[in-house]
Amino acid sequence: MDNWRNKIIYQIYPRSFLDTSGNGIGDLNGITKQADYISDLGIDYIWISPFFESPQKDFGYDVSNYRKVDKLFGTNEDFKKLLEVFHKKNIRVITDLVLSHTSDEHEWFKNSKKQNANKYSDWYVWADGEPNTPPNNWLSVFGGSSWQWHDERSQFYLHNFLISQPDLNFHNEEVQQQMLDEIEYWLKLGVDGFRFDVINFLYHDSGLRDNPAKDPKLVRPLGFNKDNPYGLQIHKYDNTQPETLEYLSRVRKVLDKYDAISVGEIVSENPLDVIGEYANDQRLHMAYCFEFLSEDFNFSDTNKIVDQFFHNNPNSWPCWSFSNHDSMRIASRVKRPSKEIMKKLMELKGNVCIYQGEELGLQETEVKFEDLQDPFGKSFWPEFKGRDGCRTPMPWNTKKINLGFSENKTWLPVNLDYASKSVEKQKQNPDSMLNYTKELIKQRKKGFAT
Repeated sequence: MDNWRNKIIYQIYPRSFLDTSGNGIGDLNGITKQADYISDLGIDYIWISPFFESPQKDFGYDVSNYRKVDKLFGTNEDFKKLLEVFHKKNIRVITDLVLSHTSDEHEWFKNSKKQNANKYSDWYVWADGEPNTPPNNWLSVFGGSSWQWHDERSQFYLHNFLISQPDLNFHNEEVQQQMLDEIEYWLKLGVDGFRFDVINFLYHDSGLRDNPAKDPKLVRPLGFNKDNPYGLQIHKYDNTQPETLEYLSRVRKVLDKYDAISVGEIVSENPLDVIGEYANDQRLHMAYCFEFLSEDFNFSDTNKIVDQFFHNNPNSWPCWSFSNHDSMRIASRVKRPSKEIMKKLMELKGNVCIYQGEELGLQETEVKFEDLQDPFGKSFWPEFKGRDGCRTPMPWNTKKINLGFSENKTWLPVNLDYASKSVEKQKQNPDSMLNYTKELIKQRKKGFAT
């Protein structure tokens, strides 16, 4: 399949899309219920953030079972039904797969942390040291050292994010094969591709060398907050290792067997250069980074950045997005009208991704500390308030309780300022942001006909 280029991806954060079960959390059946809405927009692919079994410490990016839908979101049967409904509408479905780390509640880690040697002993990154002296200076994106001491093994394990998200050891060939099997499980089920979370974090330097310090004046917070000590290192050894390239070729071979596509997330030094290396005919189909998602994004530079990318990387392919579940909504970051912002996104060469609610012109929600759910925000409050502000529930109907998202208490507060921007209200207004977005999508499809 080579007609995936320039297509439009719609990202769904399932917790906040539509609750049909009454638990205050969005679910798979809620997505299926809104298939007509997504189809009417003119979307080609939906990307669904993780819905696999998880203790939800990082809201699904901490997987404890890669092959089972978490009961919060429904069942595997619900997902099969979702696939069927969207495929009938000629919309393809991308799931969000976290290959680099698992939850500490995954059976693999439960076995790996045991003192006695077993099949899983080397499936995670373990290193010797003294309890208060980590093996090196590597830092977690979510704060503090990326090493956690474990009493039973009398060793440290690596976690690039939360302590409860231990990193898998991709230097182990069994791990490499296992994750290819996890990919293939969903492909056999009928999934059309994957968004791969922090795909450049698969491998670490096996020598565990210290990262060099970075000049504070050179820090660009792309994928982390600007006050984060993580930015004060050059991440030379803890991610983006050369072994990743060969592994991505193996991933591509599996995808090609099923005519499936891939979108990689890159959080690295010089991320656009990494996309150039990672996304091509032999590796990932496309990748994105935080170039347009950061707080210091200069909107007027958009065309220059896109043109420069293609000039520097003629054999690569990007995916561009202005908003997602990890960054402040674009309508609150860029002081331009929402219609102008969406028009720019729809003009870009490359695949483009619309984050749920962006088509409504939604702004960031101010979430109070007592309502905060995001562990990243809790660690760095108040300088960085986390990612909950872009994750509050979708406004479907102004006249309904919780703007139609749920009939019960919601996992994050509903932003009542969204009442004037609900889907029902905007559908009825020919000049609305929603109807303007539909028109832009139609124009893009004519202009980028493939």
